Amino acid sequence: MTTAPRRSVAALLGAGLLTLLAACAPAMTTAAPGRIVNAATGEEGTVTFTRGTLSPRLGDPFAPDNATIRIGQRTYTGRTYLIGNGSLPGGLGVSVAFGASNTGSAPAAFETATRVDAGRPVPAYTGNLIARAQGEPAALLTCTLTVDAQERGIGECFDGAGVRYALQF
Repeated sequence: MTTAPRRSVAALLGAGLLTLLAACAPAMTTAAPGRIVNAATGEEGTVTFTRGTLSPRLGDPFAPDNATIRIGQRTYTGRTYLIGNGSLPGGLGVSVAFGASNTGSAPAAFETATRVDAGRPVPAYTGNLIARAQGEPAALLTCTLTVDAQERGIGECFDGAGVRYALQF
């Protein structure tokens, strides 16, 4: 009779250990796709960066591509190069507070307060992306990027004909 409770305790401990290990394991998910929009026609596409590659690093001209852009039937692949120590302006914060007090010996008191704060600057990196599409005709996109520490960002691209694209990721 004592083996059944021991087995259930062992099963619970095993499940707890697996839950703890799963919580500590790094998330191995693919990067969420961003979007790219042709400023002239409005045609949309997707952009995906290899997770963990959008941070300043020493430039290696022969590093593997870390970006894929799909617009219509064309697929562009390329590599980013980012430099650090920039910042984006922080957000705007507004606080409103109301308070009331009433003690037996003092008259009731009411108070209101408002406060507007400018947020702290957000660390950001700037750089570029050069992506090319194989096939006929060969095509090239050159992009400027601004990326935050969470690998989110914006950018602007131009193709060989001078068409502008807006980039969000």
